[in-house]
Amino acid sequence: MKLLISRFIAIIILVIPGLMAMKGFLLMKDAVFSYIAVHGDDQVTSPSFEWLPFTGGLLLFALGISFLGGWILFRDRKRNYVGPRFKQKRSPKPDTPQQT
Repeated sequence: MKLLISRFIAIIILVIPGLMAMKGFLLMKDAVFSYIAVHGDDQVTSPSFEWLPFTGGLLLFALGISFLGGWILFRDRKRNYVGPRFKQKRSPKPDTPQQT
């Protein structure tokens, strides 16, 4: 039962950033779509871009995607699935002689 609860908590921890990224993407999409849609309306003289929802959406999207990407990188480093570019740098041991 303890394993089931811990896995459920882990899924929730991954779903929340995914929902944040999805909501951010939708906010950005809606801001761009409403700006483009206003150009077809003859009654509006000067269309304005909705910067606040777009910026909030960009922030939510960036936070959600960076959390998920960091989690995947951490998991892959732990299982040794990454290439040499993404491996953690290890400091040399103090009792081994330095090569020149």
